[in-house]
Amino acid sequence: MNKTTLVLVHAHTIFREGLRYHFNNTTAYKIVGEASNGQQAIRLVDYCNPDLIVMDVDLPGINGIEVARAVKQNHPNIGVVLLSDINDREGIVKSIRAGVAAYISRTIGWEEMLHVINQVRSGQYPINELVLNDAAVASAVLNAFRQLTMDTQAEQVYSPMSPREIEVLELVAAGHTNKEIALRLEISNQTVKNHISSILRKLAVNDRTQAVVYALQRGWIRVLPNDGSSESTQGA
Repeated sequence: MNKTTLVLVHAHTIFREGLRYHFNNTTAYKIVGEASNGQQAIRLVDYCNPDLIVMDVDLPGINGIEVARAVKQNHPNIGVVLLSDINDREGIVKSIRAGVAAYISRTIGWEEMLHVINQVRSGQYPINELVLNDAAVASAVLNAFRQLTMDTQAEQVYSPMSPREIEVLELVAAGHTNKEIALRLEISNQTVKNHISSILRKLAVNDRTQAVVYALQRGWIRVLPNDGSSESTQGA
């Protein structure tokens, strides 16, 4: 079985040594390079083309979010895991827009970190769980994308979704459950589920939150005001 290759990026040698020790004791991962600043990281990724990058946000020169943005533009299949202050909501918003898969605390334990990295390895976006589980973070993310869509709403952008699917996804973005969406659009709950399944397939994403972020980034949907009737963004 081929190991998942990864690059470590951190300004402090002792931190990289600690991560290297843990990764070398796994059977699933192989470190193919290490960097101590953003410029080195970009060059190293271009050379090694790893499966994953585990990187601190605060780097000399180019910071981790900027590195992530550059990497995802040239290597969209590489998964990026950022280490930072988990309460930095602005950083989380910027990381989502840069295409980061996971945004975790520097104080996280090894077992928990490995769990998150395993999720990224399997194609998941744990950063979405962070948004869904913290109302303040979710609000910051939606406000940022609301401004983004206001800035670009005059542009006509091609969308692979049908007009009805756009309606459904806008209501998902506003925090409505499937049941609430069905009532608003006067369709069945099963039809809503079918629309969401179609949206996920067309956008090649794994879940509702990722679909919302993907569509907002491209100006395909607007963020609608929530009238307060929704109780959950994950309701059936």
